[in-house]
Amino acid sequence: MYSIIVHGGVGAVSHEKEEAVIAGVREAVKAGSDVLASSGSSLDAVETAIKILEDNPLFNCGTGSVLTFDGEVEMDAAVAYGPALGFGAIAGIKNIQHPISLARMVMEKTDHVLLQGGGAQEFARMMGIASHDPITEERRVQWRAYREKFLRGDAGDWPKLKALMKEHPEFMHGTVGAVAVDEKGEITAGTSTGGVFLKMLGRVGDTPLPGAGTYATNFGGASSTGLGESMMRTLITKTACDFMRMGLNAQGAASGAVNMLSNILGTEAGIIVVDNQGGIGFAQNTPQMPHAYFKKGMSEPVAEL
Repeated sequence: MYSIIVHGGVGAVSHEKEEAVIAGVREAVKAGSDVLASSGSSLDAVETAIKILEDNPLFNCGTGSVLTFDGEVEMDAAVAYGPALGFGAIAGIKNIQHPISLARMVMEKTDHVLLQGGGAQEFARMMGIASHDPITEERRVQWRAYREKFLRGDAGDWPKLKALMKEHPEFMHGTVGAVAVDEKGEITAGTSTGGVFLKMLGRVGDTPLPGAGTYATNFGGASSTGLGESMMRTLITKTACDFMRMGLNAQGAASGAVNMLSNILGTEAGIIVVDNQGGIGFAQNTPQMPHAYFKKGMSEPVAEL
């Protein structure tokens, strides 16, 4: 019983972009489910789905990633492979098209778990990955406007990142993830992000850290989205996988993990989960988390905000 679910981040989606965002997650899950329907692996399905989202400038990953305070793009990505507790991740990568593919290469072609900054950049060069500028004009315009507010001192009501995200939840939307189980029962989770808008140069979020933004075991897999610092402090995806190990299904694990974070920290969070029976779960404590899913036997994917 194969299944796959993808998310496009928590936060607010502007009304004029709602249909396009729903179409984006639907396209991604359809591509991933086609891989699974052809007896492909969950690893291939997750990478395929996320690459489509990385090429869609509506989402905060790959092309269309948000800019740092210094006007650059630093992307994080991770892939977790349940059967071997496999994990590969990159942090602070610049100028590549598909960070998720490089994260997979870290898992499959090195003895390491996480490469960051210059080391990740050199690894990309060694792997023959072409240079790609992920900055879009829309993101550049956003960056100029809000950076000027900070420099003028007009952003005094945003003394910390949490306050900024509450004032402008549209900047949180866009991190993407996918979780799948294939016909062999093997589970993979993946996440890709440009990080938090106006983040400090060098900031690393939850996405590339095992158990925070991304995790998978033989019992299930999970990908999270929201304020990364909260995910790191609560290990939300590890928590969801532990819930499944203790007998909860995917939906119970998703709801339990988000409730845990909400009760402890009260910050914005969302999660998608797949269990080893093909069950799918998703939960968030925000009004929206664009997502789409498909299970064997369905005629069409379900895609919704």
